[in-house]
Amino acid sequence: MKKLFFVAVLVSALGFGNTINAQLRKIPAEVTNAFAGKYHDAMNVEWRDNLTAFVAAFEQDGDQFEARFNKKGEWLSTEKALEMSDLPANVNDGFEKSKYAAWEVKSAYEIDLPDEVKQYRVRVAKSEIQHKNLIFNANGKLLKDNLTL
Repeated sequence: MKKLFFVAVLVSALGFGNTINAQLRKIPAEVTNAFAGKYHDAMNVEWRDNLTAFVAAFEQDGDQFEARFNKKGEWLSTEKALEMSDLPANVNDGFEKSKYAAWEVKSAYEIDLPDEVKQYRVRVAKSEIQHKNLIFNANGKLLKDNLTL
């Protein structure tokens, strides 16, 4: 019975989450102008309003990206989709030494942050329900292991 209740709550949360990602506000000109200035070669741009940030999903030079901006047009971060084999050796080594090495890798991303900071996110799954986002620094140190859906 507890499992059935948990599954019902999870399904409801997923449905609510999809509603939240719907476009709630118009994308401010400051945001679109900042994006155009930073990523002038971007193609197939799609905008989302995540309440805390405006997110532009786009392609550039054959790669997939997501850039986040605040409502003032200040750039917050950009994620680039990677194959696990494209992660730097330090990050791959850090993952292999982590307690999550036996989990299934679902996706990997390079994250560019202000002040030229790079981080890497590896999404892993142990089961259909148990998923985590692992955040590594460029030296391969595990910084965070957040639960995710």
